[in-house]
Amino acid sequence: MRTVISTAFISLDGVVEAPGGEPGYRNAGWTFKDVEFVPEAYEIKGREQKEAAAILMGRVSYEAFSPVWPDMEEFAGYKTMPKYVVSTTLTEGGLVSNWGETAILRSLDEVAALKETEGGPIIVHGSASLNHDLSDAGLIDRYHLLVFPLLLGAGKRLFSTTDKDTQKLKLVEHDVYANGLQKQVFDVVR
Repeated sequence: MRTVISTAFISLDGVVEAPGGEPGYRNAGWTFKDVEFVPEAYEIKGREQKEAAAILMGRVSYEAFSPVWPDMEEFAGYKTMPKYVVSTTLTEGGLVSNWGETAILRSLDEVAALKETEGGPIIVHGSASLNHDLSDAGLIDRYHLLVFPLLLGAGKRLFSTTDKDTQKLKLVEHDVYANGLQKQVFDVVR
């Protein structure tokens, strides 16, 4: 069984929206505008590219990343990696041609079936709505969080507000950096 890892830049109050400056959010770009850059805090991002065997994302994140990431040197490790987009509306015609193999999954059942295949970890980037659905369905195995010392208020959040049973997490790696950023890696306890 493959491991599904949700990775996120997240504010202390749980917001994950527009960390890189995506338009339409009043605090867009909060990861680089409001917190001093400390390179060692981002070591986990490079490690993710080396350890992941596939990327999983929702349609909105795919449409934001696919025009930009294929040509960015810092994301070169993802270019040839298989990508899976969970969407009921995206068509093959909406896929870019310069970012390697990409498949569209139409349901969480298809994600669950993907988890049952052979291969390494599947990393989930962005995709707030998809993260809600994956978590609620018990399909996330690990969280890689870079927690920023910011309170952003309104915005898309990583975790759903679904009324569900407690989901226990085990802290397996952590660090705190000079700029107040915290790395928190949690395994989901089953």
